[in-house]
This record gives sequence, C-alpha cells and structure tokens, in this order.
Amino acid sequence: MQLIRPLQKLINSCKNKKPRFSTASLQFRLTLELVTLSILGLGSVAVWAGWQMEQNLVAAHKQTLEYIAMRFPEQIQLYSEMGSLETGLEKTVKKVATANLAVWVKSNDGRLLATSPDLNSDSPEISQITALAEVPQKPQIIRFGNRDIVLCGSPLLLNGQPLGKLYLSQDITEDQQRLNAGLSRLMIVSILTIFILAFAISTRIGKALQPLAEMSRVARAIYADNLAENLHNSKLQLYQAPDEIMGLAEAFNEMLFRLSGSYEQQRQFVGNVSHELRTPLTVVLGYLQSVLRRSNNLNPYQQQALETATAETERTIRMLQDLLDLARADNGQLHFRHNPIMLNSLVVEVVAMSQKVSNRSINLLATDEDVVVCADQDRLQQVLINLVDNGIKYSEPEAAVDVILEKTADSALVHVRDRGIGIPLSHQNRIFERFYRVDESMTRSRDGTGLGLAIAKSLIEAMDGRITLRSKLGEGSIFTITLPLWNPPTL
Repeated sequence: MQLIRPLQKLINSCKNKKPRFSTASLQFRLTLELVTLSILGLGSVAVWAGWQMEQNLVAAHKQTLEYIAMRFPEQIQLYSEMGSLETGLEKTVKKVATANLAVWVKSNDGRLLATSPDLNSDSPEISQITALAEVPQKPQIIRFGNRDIVLCGSPLLLNGQPLGKLYLSQDITEDQQRLNAGLSRLMIVSILTIFILAFAISTRIGKALQPLAEMSRVARAIYADNLAENLHNSKLQLYQAPDEIMGLAEAFNEMLFRLSGSYEQQRQFVGNVSHELRTPLTVVLGYLQSVLRRSNNLNPYQQQALETATAETERTIRMLQDLLDLARADNGQLHFRHNPIMLNSLVVEVVAMSQKVSNRSINLLATDEDVVVCADQDRLQQVLINLVDNGIKYSEPEAAVDVILEKTADSALVHVRDRGIGIPLSHQNRIFERFYRVDESMTRSRDGTGLGLAIAKSLIEAMDGRITLRSKLGEGSIFTITLPLWNPPTL
C-alpha cells in the first residue's frame, strides 16, 4: 500500500487544481509581464516621438527666425540702393512679414522705425514684448496667455553702423495645437495597439500552454483503481508542442506506466496473499477455539492469552477477507446478483439485527411508501450493517443511532446518523480511502481495519449508487447511500 499513496496524492492534487485564468496562473503572469514590457516600450517610443516632433517644430521656427535676422541687413541694403533708407527698411519688413510672423524695428532711442503692415505702435503684441525685462537675442519660445510665441530681438547693423534693434515674433500656437492633436492620436493608437497586443499575447500564451492544460485534464481523469485498464487512454498524445513540454509529457507517460505496473503487481500481491493466508489462519483459529473449549486445566494467564490470540486471529481473518473482497472488486471478479429489493423490509431487518447484537438504541425513521431498488441484497445488507456498526462504535453508549429511509422522484436514500465524535473537515474527503484512519490509536482501540468504508464505497458504486458523508466535529456524522429506484419493465 505504500506505492498507492503517492499515486493517490498526485491524482488528488491534480484533481483539485482546475485550470483557470487567475492571478496566480502562469498564463496571467506571462501575459502581464509581456504586456507591461509592451506598454513600457510603446510608451517610451511615443514619448520620445512626441518630444522629437516638438523639438523639430521649434528648431525649424528658430532656424527660420535666425535666417531672417541674418539676411535682414542685406535686404535693407538691397532695397536702399533703389531709394532711401526708410524705403528700403519698409520694403524689407513687408517682404519678410507674414500672417504669423510680426516684424518691427526700433531705433536705439526707442522710436519705432518700421513695422509689419498689421502692426502699429499701440499693438498689444509690441506692448507685451516691450514690457519684458529682456528680449532674448536668440530665438526662444515665450508663452503669452494661451499663445506660444517664438521671439528674438537682435541688434541691426548696416555697413557696420548700428541702426537699431530688429524684433521678430512668430505665433506657433496653431502649429503647436496641430502637434498636440497628432500626439493625442498617437497616444490613442498606442493604447489600441496595447490592447490588441494584450489579446494576441494572451491568446498565443494560452495556445502555448494548451499541452499543460491537456496534461491536467488527463491527470484529473486518472484514478488508481482504473489506471491499469485505461493506461492507453491516459497517456498524453501531444503534437507540435515545444521540446520542453514534450519532454515533460514523455516523463509523465513513463511515470504512469511505472505506477500502473507497480499498482497492478501490488493489487495481485494483496489478493494472492489474502487468499493464501486465510486458510492457515482459519486452521489456527479452529485449534485455538478447540483449546479454549477444553480449558479446564488452564490458569487465568493462559486463559487470557488464548482469548487474546483468538480475538486477534479472528480480526486478521476479517481483514484478509476484506482485502480479498477489495482485490476481487478491483479485478472485476466480485459477482453481484441484482434483483428488485424492498428496501423498507431490508432496513427493518438490519436495524433489528444490529439492536440485538449491540444491545444499543437504534431509531428507524422510514417513509410509508414502498421503496424498491435493484441491487444485491447480501451486499447491500453488508454495507448497511457496516455503517450502523460504525455509528455504534463511535458514539457514546447512551447515544442513539438513527437510520432514515427516504424516497425521491428517482432515487432511494438511506441515512445512517450517529451522534458521536464526528470527523474533521480535513479528513472527510479521504475517509473512504483504504487503510485511512482519522485517529490511529482510536481506530485500533475499536478493532477497526480501515477497510470497511472503502469496501462499502466499492460495493455501492458497483450497484450504480453512491455513498456520501456529512460530518461536524463533536456533533456526529451522517452517511448517505443513494440508489436508483427500480423501474419495472413495461410490457
């Protein structure tokens, strides 16, 4: 049995872990990490692209103003040759000025020498710029209210002689707004791209992890009882999986093959040993009982020793018989005689028999309707006696055991309720395992073998039924047998 427990633990752990897209799943973590990297990458590119576009826009306007300021004296000199200095200055200003570029020239004593056609000495733009503490000589961006202005004020020299100061003011508010709109569109596109990437990454990772999900599905379908029979169907058949997962699948298949062989050998060994040991132990028991019947010349110590040996031999024979029944059930050699059974009468018989043997109070609560099931009467009686006996063993002497018979639309239910010590929640899902004991010392003191409930489960399931447990520590337990009702064939 030491080889069965690791297999059962592995299968139980796989059965309890259902694949789902939770925060602890590998798919979620990989998706989150890759999406985070994508956000950082796309965000960095978007920020850098926006900053670069803004710098290019500003640099282009600054270069334009620097070029105008550099060529402005040449233009004045060119136009002055065709007229006076004032005429050349006005023509140069008119040629340079545009709708968004304001140009004016002031003399060294502050007089306005020339302005763009849409400017005058009282223009708010000239007033705002004049109010500045210092006008930058190199083009710089200055914000006035909600307007962005590229401004510079450079000395104007003509033939090496100072003529005054040239002011250039270009409004780039519309260009800045178009740039911001472009950046907003870029941000929206980046966000949509991130969502598309997140979906694509999650889908791709899900497909990549599909072999692991298949492995979990196969593991959940494996039971120790049917591993040998369904070994071929239990093997993982993976195609086009990554090498790492293929290696894991091959190791998983090899493990199933080894476990199946070990379990089959162990099951055969248990059956053979149970069968071979039962006969000599029966002979030993017969001799012990014969000696006890003729024990007139034995002292008390010898009498007690023989009684103890007889009791232990009987207990060992019962355990071997249980093991033999389980081995036969595993091999499909435990035959059942399914016939319609009046469950009302069977329950009354079991209660009466248990009361007579145990001299304990057993309450019967049965429905007035006839409850007929199709089952093996001897096997079902064996299960009911086992459950009632368990209820008596684990209850206080004055506590009663209840046997309740119910009928639903398509099932018959038999509840065996005790008011004993109860079973902790952590042990309830393993109570039907072979040789499993909630409390080793307590079980031994009650002559338990740890096989009764496992046999009951095997017998009930072989009769197309199921057995379940509800228990609360300190209040008792309720074992429920559910069997399908018998439907007589229609003529």
